[in-house]
Amino acid sequence: MNAVLMMDPTSAVPLAQPLDVLIRETLAPQVLDIDTKGVYPEAFLRELGRAGAFRGAASPAWGGDGSGLSRVIEVMDEVSRTCMSTGFMVWCQTAAARYIDMCDNEALKQEVLARIISGELLAGTGLSNTVKSCDAIEDARLKAVRVEGGYRVSGVLPWVSNLGEGHVFVTGCPVEGSDDAAQRVFFLVDCSAADFRMVECATFVALEGTRTLACQFRDTFIANARVLAHPETSATFIRRIKPGMVLAQMGMGLGLIEACIALMREADRTLCHVNEFLDDRPDELQPLLDGARAASKELAEAITADPMADVILPILKLRLAGGELSLRAANSALLHQGAKGYLLRNAAQRRLREAWFVAIVTPAIKHLRKEIARIEAGCASCASEM
Repeated sequence: MNAVLMMDPTSAVPLAQPLDVLIRETLAPQVLDIDTKGVYPEAFLRELGRAGAFRGAASPAWGGDGSGLSRVIEVMDEVSRTCMSTGFMVWCQTAAARYIDMCDNEALKQEVLARIISGELLAGTGLSNTVKSCDAIEDARLKAVRVEGGYRVSGVLPWVSNLGEGHVFVTGCPVEGSDDAAQRVFFLVDCSAADFRMVECATFVALEGTRTLACQFRDTFIANARVLAHPETSATFIRRIKPGMVLAQMGMGLGLIEACIALMREADRTLCHVNEFLDDRPDELQPLLDGARAASKELAEAITADPMADVILPILKLRLAGGELSLRAANSALLHQGAKGYLLRNAAQRRLREAWFVAIVTPAIKHLRKEIARIEAGCASCASEM
């Protein structure tokens, strides 16, 4: 590939490879295989890291560039316009990096963070059950026991993405004997550990190329050196990471909606005379997309300036709007395409399946609505001011 240096306007350091070129040359030719054959785009993810596309997820001291969460969302947005499955992988990688960047374990940052940011070490995030158990959506699937030098963890996480031999991921769970049931221990898992096992999941209708596996903890030892937050500091830690975790997912939806609008405009070249009678036309959706992009950038900059900013309610509302708009846009894109949108090689039906994922990935639409209602009723959220 052409190693032209190109300054990104939101980055403190130039990208080693223009993102649009990398997507066009490396990702775009794989999209059908990623979707229909479950091909995992590992080489592309590593290329993204080498190009500097993950640097917004960490501070400059650990391999970042100071561009912050807004740059993370922009990269995810651009990748998701071509393949939202891969955009989700970008979220997994950068979310894991951000959790580590925001923890107090300096030695762990020194050990792994620059390697994750560069794409040398691929990383996932297994906090779906952790967040849902904190928010009383479901019971915790893991439990930890404090032992000398760390913790022993047992249980099964059914779906964790961006995994493989030599990968790592972040998760968290309650600790037996803790005085506060809301406390958790957050830690980094080495997928190659002898007392940890990954198992293939059922086949999904979409996002099969995300290397999503079940994770079995069999009295797995987690050393204190791999702990991001102990129970005593976990409430503060989750307040730091959860708003950004939720907001960053907007990158998937923004790119998906952009791609759906492009499909509608393409179909209108020959079918405008009938498509004009459809709901959710491109000129109706474009201002909504532009507004969501602007709001995402504003909230991302607020979090980057102050990770403890009390902005969880507007973030939840924006993320809900992003999920709902993704469904509208993808449904309309398929209707605009007509019968050919039903073909396996047509992007419209893939985009509809991807939109369902935006609507159900943690936090799902129903989860978001529940948390919004709780906060508006005056109840505390695990990421709001107490």
